[in-house]
Amino acid sequence: MQDLNRLLALVAVAETGSISAAAARLGYTPPALSQQMAKLEREARMPLLVRHRRGARLTAAGELLVQRTREIDEILRTAELELMQFQDMSGGHLRIGSFTTGGIHLLPPVLAELRGRHPGIAISMQEFEPPEGYDPLVEGEIDLLLTHSYLHGHQHPVPAGLCSETLLDEELVLVAEAGHPLMSDDSPLHWSELAGVALISGRPGLANREALEALFSSRSMAPPLVAFETSNYSVACALASSGVGAACVPRMAADASPAPISTRRFASPALHRTVSLLWRSSDNTPLLRTARRMLQKAFAQAPGDHRPVPVPDPVQPGPPSEGLHRRPDTRVGSERGS
Repeated sequence: MQDLNRLLALVAVAETGSISAAAARLGYTPPALSQQMAKLEREARMPLLVRHRRGARLTAAGELLVQRTREIDEILRTAELELMQFQDMSGGHLRIGSFTTGGIHLLPPVLAELRGRHPGIAISMQEFEPPEGYDPLVEGEIDLLLTHSYLHGHQHPVPAGLCSETLLDEELVLVAEAGHPLMSDDSPLHWSELAGVALISGRPGLANREALEALFSSRSMAPPLVAFETSNYSVACALASSGVGAACVPRMAADASPAPISTRRFASPALHRTVSLLWRSSDNTPLLRTARRMLQKAFAQAPGDHRPVPVPDPVQPGPPSEGLHRRPDTRVGSERGS
């Protein structure tokens, strides 16, 4: 068992509860990851996973191996951080691209911790409405890109040469003033109840508007009645608070709204926004690796409502493939309305 990546893949399965979810986190295909787990079990000479209809769980041997792998990984991470102290970090520059709400609600504590550990690093951030950050990342104008896509929205594959990791799956909720008729009940709201309701959304062509229209269409509903258009969720919450309409916004935007609003969850099918981190596959400097790991750690510790949703595994894994192949993450799509 000398392949650390294979051991870390087992840790990912343990943390996500399924091979499919672990594969999505790592950027692999489920069949390829199943093959690697089978190789690891052959090397260990005992079962490490028990597959079931809802995913996979560890055997006692698997739990022991995951515990030891985490210890080894922590030692290596500590060694890497200590080695960074020997480097001249005074000229280091980390350039990050992010959508608006990511820059407001997600990045500040991570960047503050990074600067606290390495005060000599210069950090800059630019705002990009997805997928506008793809080209600057490919061309080397930025080093990391935090972007998002919407379930039901238009999807675009990740450009060649980029790696992508899903960090967060966030539900959207309805926000309105406390006295709004739809806020008189706290049970999950059925989408049919929004028929004819004045809504606040992005203009036609923006990702949040497209996702909302696609969801209405999938429910055989007439297009949503949009009374006010804005691409800024803080503005949408402020308008909703004033009583001019209701808005569908990500949970983090609703929670952070300074305007007094009421929130209500949606019944299935829920509308979700997926947040992903992208970087050039050719970039593997200690600074970039440290920044990615800090982002990964911060999102892994997010509240339950903001964590990635595991995808159940089939009972029988698919046919094996040779090696771990990266799968294009098509969930990072054409996004606006941050």
